[in-house]
Amino acid sequence: MKKTIAIVEDERDIAELVAFHLEREGFNTIIFQDGDSFLAYIERNICDFLVLDLMLPSVNGLEILKTLRSREATAHLPVLILTARSSETDRVLGLELGADDYLVKPFSPRELVARVKAILRRQGKEDPSLIQLGDLEIHRKSKSVKVMGEEITLTHTEYRLLETLALARGEVFSRKDLLKKVWGEEAVTERTVDVHIRHLREKLGPAGQRIKTLRGWGYKLI
Repeated sequence: MKKTIAIVEDERDIAELVAFHLEREGFNTIIFQDGDSFLAYIERNICDFLVLDLMLPSVNGLEILKTLRSREATAHLPVLILTARSSETDRVLGLELGADDYLVKPFSPRELVARVKAILRRQGKEDPSLIQLGDLEIHRKSKSVKVMGEEITLTHTEYRLLETLALARGEVFSRKDLLKKVWGEEAVTERTVDVHIRHLREKLGPAGQRIKTLRGWGYKLI
């Protein structure tokens, strides 16, 4: 049975471009040009996936995302944000509110389709040996990490730090927690954690934005 993908995008040309490429891959699509009409639709209907713009008339994309995550029926609806807003703040906020991925305009339609398929594949079958968050892949069997398909060279400690955060993504770890889990009995200072987090962010590039600092608390992976 074909999956139905809702596209909430006020620019008709972009919405139709997205729909064309998704339909070519075997999906059904339905287009909404404002948030109100989509929210009215989702009250009585279901879809399998949502491609969501942020800058919309009436209700903006972040408000739509909040509404979806607050309702039991749509709490786990896969959402890909597609927007021209490329700042780290917007990206982090969208992911924190529950988006599964974030793609910035201008975009490659082929990449968008690939991301949609990847999210649906993860939803259908979780592989415990693979942790995938957007462009970030952590292959636990081989102890390797990839960003956008490119393997990233990490030290043993950097890998263990990333894996620890990823296995409990969304959970906040204090520096003492991370010292205990990653370094064990080794005598190092809390400052060591900060240094390794900084190096890890640098190596991961854009995916490093998923490691969030909570001042006075510690770190989490979103």
